[in-house]
Amino acid sequence: MFPFFFDPTFMLLIPALLFALWAQSQVKGAYAKYSRVFSRQGTTSEEVARILLNQFDLGHVPVNKIPGNLTDHYDPRNKSLSLSQGVYGSSSIAAIGVAAHEVGHAIQDKSDYLPLKLRNAVVPVVSIGSTMAFPLFFIGLLFRGQMLMDLGILLFLGVIVFHLITLPVEFDASSRALRVLADTGLLASDEIGGARAVLRAASLTYVSATVMAFAQLLRLVLLRGMFGSRD
Repeated sequence: MFPFFFDPTFMLLIPALLFALWAQSQVKGAYAKYSRVFSRQGTTSEEVARILLNQFDLGHVPVNKIPGNLTDHYDPRNKSLSLSQGVYGSSSIAAIGVAAHEVGHAIQDKSDYLPLKLRNAVVPVVSIGSTMAFPLFFIGLLFRGQMLMDLGILLFLGVIVFHLITLPVEFDASSRALRVLADTGLLASDEIGGARAVLRAASLTYVSATVMAFAQLLRLVLLRGMFGSRD
Protein backbone atom coordinates (compact mmCIF):
# COMPACT_ATOMS: atom_id res chain seq x y z
CA MET A 1 0.00 0.00 0.00
CA PHE A 2 1.24 3.48 -0.84
CA PRO A 3 1.53 5.94 2.07
CA PHE A 4 -1.13 8.59 1.58
CA PHE A 5 1.44 11.32 0.97
CA PHE A 6 3.04 9.32 -1.85
CA ASP A 7 -0.12 7.80 -3.27
CA PRO A 8 -0.42 7.51 -7.07
CA THR A 9 -3.44 9.86 -7.15
CA PHE A 10 -1.02 12.72 -6.48
CA MET A 11 -0.23 12.53 -10.21
CA LEU A 12 -3.66 14.05 -10.84
CA LEU A 13 -2.41 17.34 -9.45
CA ILE A 14 0.54 17.65 -11.81
CA PRO A 15 -1.39 18.85 -14.92
CA ALA A 16 -3.31 21.35 -12.76
CA LEU A 17 -0.06 22.56 -11.22
CA LEU A 18 1.54 23.00 -14.63
CA PHE A 19 -1.51 24.94 -15.81
CA ALA A 20 -1.28 27.18 -12.73
CA LEU A 21 2.41 27.87 -13.39
CA TRP A 22 1.62 28.70 -17.01
CA ALA A 23 -1.20 31.03 -15.94
CA GLN A 24 1.12 32.84 -13.55
CA SER A 25 3.68 33.28 -16.30
CA GLN A 26 1.00 34.77 -18.54
CA VAL A 27 0.03 37.29 -15.88
CA LYS A 28 3.62 38.29 -15.17
CA GLY A 29 4.41 38.57 -18.86
CA ALA A 30 1.34 40.66 -19.76
CA TYR A 31 1.70 42.91 -16.73
CA ALA A 32 5.43 43.43 -17.31
CA LYS A 33 4.83 44.28 -20.97
CA TYR A 34 2.03 46.79 -20.45
CA SER A 35 3.43 48.31 -17.27
CA ARG A 36 6.03 49.84 -19.61
CA VAL A 37 3.36 51.27 -21.92
CA PHE A 38 1.86 54.47 -20.58
CA SER A 39 -1.48 56.00 -21.50
CA ARG A 40 -1.26 59.06 -23.69
CA GLN A 41 -3.52 61.02 -21.34
CA GLY A 42 -1.13 60.43 -18.46
CA THR A 43 -3.92 59.79 -15.96
CA THR A 44 -2.76 57.68 -13.03
CA SER A 45 -4.61 54.56 -11.96
CA GLU A 46 -5.64 56.24 -8.70
CA GLU A 47 -7.15 59.12 -10.70
CA VAL A 48 -8.84 56.67 -13.08
CA ALA A 49 -10.37 54.81 -10.13
CA ARG A 50 -11.59 58.08 -8.63
CA ILE A 51 -13.09 59.27 -11.91
CA LEU A 52 -14.92 56.00 -12.52
CA LEU A 53 -16.18 55.73 -8.94
CA ASN A 54 -17.55 59.26 -9.10
CA GLN A 55 -19.23 58.51 -12.41
CA PHE A 56 -21.16 55.64 -10.82
CA ASP A 57 -22.11 57.66 -7.71
CA LEU A 58 -19.52 55.85 -5.62
CA GLY A 59 -17.70 58.95 -4.45
CA HIS A 60 -17.86 57.69 -0.87
CA VAL A 61 -15.57 54.76 -1.71
CA PRO A 62 -11.97 55.64 -0.71
CA VAL A 63 -9.04 54.67 -2.92
CA ASN A 64 -6.22 53.52 -0.67
CA LYS A 65 -2.57 52.77 -1.35
CA ILE A 66 -1.41 49.47 0.12
CA PRO A 67 1.93 47.62 0.14
CA GLY A 68 2.63 44.54 -1.94
CA ASN A 69 2.70 43.56 -5.58
CA LEU A 70 -0.69 43.21 -7.30
CA THR A 71 -2.47 43.13 -3.94
CA ASP A 72 -5.20 45.31 -5.42
CA HIS A 73 -8.74 44.58 -4.26
CA TYR A 74 -12.16 45.97 -3.48
CA ASP A 75 -13.48 45.17 -0.01
CA PRO A 76 -17.30 44.98 0.04
CA ARG A 77 -17.33 44.87 3.84
CA ASN A 78 -16.04 48.41 4.37
CA LYS A 79 -16.71 49.68 0.83
CA SER A 80 -13.09 50.58 0.10
CA LEU A 81 -10.85 50.11 -2.91
CA SER A 82 -7.15 49.43 -2.44
CA LEU A 83 -4.41 49.68 -5.04
CA SER A 84 -0.92 48.24 -4.59
CA GLN A 85 2.02 50.59 -4.43
CA GLY A 86 3.16 49.69 -7.94
CA VAL A 87 -0.27 50.40 -9.38
CA TYR A 88 -1.50 53.39 -7.36
CA GLY A 89 0.51 56.20 -8.93
CA SER A 90 1.22 54.60 -12.28
CA SER A 91 -0.27 55.76 -15.57
CA SER A 92 0.63 52.54 -17.37
CA ILE A 93 -2.04 50.70 -19.31
CA ALA A 94 -1.54 47.67 -17.04
CA ALA A 95 -2.11 49.68 -13.86
CA ILE A 96 -5.14 51.45 -15.29
CA GLY A 97 -6.65 48.11 -16.31
CA VAL A 98 -6.14 46.71 -12.81
CA ALA A 99 -7.66 49.79 -11.17
CA ALA A 100 -10.67 49.72 -13.48
CA HIS A 101 -11.15 46.02 -12.69
CA GLU A 102 -11.41 46.81 -8.98
CA VAL A 103 -13.87 49.59 -9.76
CA GLY A 104 -15.83 46.92 -11.61
CA HIS A 105 -16.19 45.07 -8.31
CA ALA A 106 -17.41 48.25 -6.60
CA ILE A 107 -20.03 48.68 -9.34
CA GLN A 108 -21.07 45.05 -8.86
CA ASP A 109 -21.48 45.69 -5.14
CA LYS A 110 -23.62 48.77 -5.71
CA SER A 111 -25.84 46.98 -8.23
CA ASP A 112 -26.26 43.92 -5.98
CA TYR A 113 -24.67 41.66 -8.57
CA LEU A 114 -25.88 38.22 -7.48
CA PRO A 115 -22.66 36.18 -7.93
CA LEU A 116 -20.76 38.75 -5.83
CA LYS A 117 -23.41 38.58 -3.10
CA LEU A 118 -23.23 34.79 -3.14
CA ARG A 119 -19.43 34.83 -2.95
CA ASN A 120 -19.47 37.23 -0.02
CA ALA A 121 -22.03 35.04 1.74
CA VAL A 122 -20.03 31.82 1.42
CA VAL A 123 -16.62 33.27 2.34
CA PRO A 124 -16.89 32.59 6.12
CA VAL A 125 -18.04 29.00 5.55
CA VAL A 126 -15.41 28.35 2.88
CA SER A 127 -12.69 29.78 5.12
CA ILE A 128 -13.49 27.20 7.79
CA GLY A 129 -14.00 24.41 5.27
CA SER A 130 -10.72 25.01 3.44
CA THR A 131 -8.85 24.93 6.75
CA MET A 132 -10.49 21.77 8.07
CA ALA A 133 -11.13 19.69 4.92
CA PHE A 134 -7.70 18.15 4.38
CA PRO A 135 -6.81 17.51 8.05
CA LEU A 136 -10.14 15.78 8.63
CA PHE A 137 -9.87 13.74 5.45
CA PHE A 138 -6.34 12.51 6.04
CA ILE A 139 -6.95 11.78 9.72
CA GLY A 140 -9.91 9.71 8.55
CA LEU A 141 -7.73 8.05 5.91
CA LEU A 142 -5.02 7.23 8.44
CA PHE A 143 -7.46 5.65 10.89
CA ARG A 144 -9.93 4.31 8.29
CA GLY A 145 -12.60 6.66 9.56
CA GLN A 146 -15.05 6.87 6.69
CA MET A 147 -17.16 9.54 8.38
CA LEU A 148 -14.17 11.88 8.74
CA MET A 149 -13.19 11.32 5.11
CA ASP A 150 -16.71 12.05 3.95
CA LEU A 151 -16.84 15.18 6.12
CA GLY A 152 -13.54 16.35 4.65
CA ILE A 153 -14.88 15.88 1.12
CA LEU A 154 -18.11 17.65 2.01
CA LEU A 155 -16.23 20.64 3.41
CA PHE A 156 -14.03 20.79 0.33
CA LEU A 157 -17.13 20.97 -1.86
CA GLY A 158 -17.61 24.43 -0.37
CA VAL A 159 -14.24 25.41 -1.82
CA ILE A 160 -15.38 24.19 -5.23
CA VAL A 161 -18.55 26.27 -4.97
CA PHE A 162 -16.48 29.34 -4.05
CA HIS A 163 -14.26 28.95 -7.10
CA LEU A 164 -17.23 28.42 -9.42
CA ILE A 165 -18.88 31.58 -8.11
CA THR A 166 -15.63 33.53 -8.36
CA LEU A 167 -15.27 32.95 -12.10
CA PRO A 168 -18.31 35.00 -13.23
CA VAL A 169 -17.51 37.66 -10.60
CA GLU A 170 -14.01 38.20 -11.99
CA PHE A 171 -14.98 37.90 -15.66
CA ASP A 172 -17.80 40.38 -15.22
CA ALA A 173 -15.59 42.88 -13.36
CA SER A 174 -13.09 42.79 -16.23
CA SER A 175 -15.85 43.24 -18.82
CA ARG A 176 -17.21 46.23 -16.92
CA ALA A 177 -13.70 47.69 -16.62
CA LEU A 178 -12.97 47.49 -20.34
CA ARG A 179 -16.38 48.87 -21.21
CA VAL A 180 -16.16 51.95 -18.96
CA LEU A 181 -12.56 52.65 -19.96
CA ALA A 182 -13.66 52.72 -23.60
CA ASP A 183 -16.89 54.65 -22.95
CA THR A 184 -15.16 57.35 -20.89
CA GLY A 185 -12.18 57.65 -23.22
CA LEU A 186 -9.76 57.20 -20.34
CA LEU A 187 -7.94 54.80 -22.64
CA ALA A 188 -7.86 55.29 -26.41
CA SER A 189 -9.24 52.57 -28.64
CA ASP A 190 -5.75 51.35 -29.51
CA GLU A 191 -4.84 51.21 -25.79
CA ILE A 192 -7.81 49.09 -24.71
CA GLY A 193 -6.19 46.01 -26.22
CA GLY A 194 -3.34 46.23 -23.73
CA ALA A 195 -5.69 46.47 -20.77
CA ARG A 196 -7.69 43.55 -22.17
CA ALA A 197 -4.53 41.44 -22.47
CA VAL A 198 -3.61 42.10 -18.83
CA LEU A 199 -7.10 41.35 -17.51
CA ARG A 200 -7.48 38.28 -19.70
CA ALA A 201 -4.17 36.91 -18.38
CA ALA A 202 -5.27 37.65 -14.82
CA SER A 203 -8.49 35.71 -15.39
CA LEU A 204 -6.43 32.62 -16.17
CA THR A 205 -5.27 32.49 -12.56
CA TYR A 206 -8.89 32.10 -11.41
CA VAL A 207 -9.48 29.41 -14.01
CA SER A 208 -6.33 27.56 -12.92
CA ALA A 209 -7.36 27.78 -9.26
CA THR A 210 -10.70 26.21 -10.18
CA VAL A 211 -9.01 23.44 -12.15
CA MET A 212 -6.68 22.73 -9.22
CA ALA A 213 -9.63 22.57 -6.81
CA PHE A 214 -11.41 20.03 -9.01
CA ALA A 215 -8.22 17.97 -9.32
CA GLN A 216 -7.88 17.94 -5.53
CA LEU A 217 -11.52 16.92 -5.12
CA LEU A 218 -11.09 14.06 -7.60
CA ARG A 219 -8.01 12.93 -5.71
CA LEU A 220 -9.90 12.88 -2.41
CA VAL A 221 -12.77 10.91 -3.93
CA LEU A 222 -10.37 8.35 -5.44
CA LEU A 223 -8.50 7.98 -2.15
CA ARG A 224 -11.83 7.50 -0.38
CA GLY A 225 -12.65 4.71 -2.81
CA MET A 226 -9.21 3.08 -2.63
CA PHE A 227 -8.67 3.05 1.11
CA GLY A 228 -11.88 4.09 2.81
CA SER A 229 -13.62 0.71 2.69
CA ARG A 230 -10.66 -1.44 3.76
CA ASP A 231 -10.46 -3.06 7.13
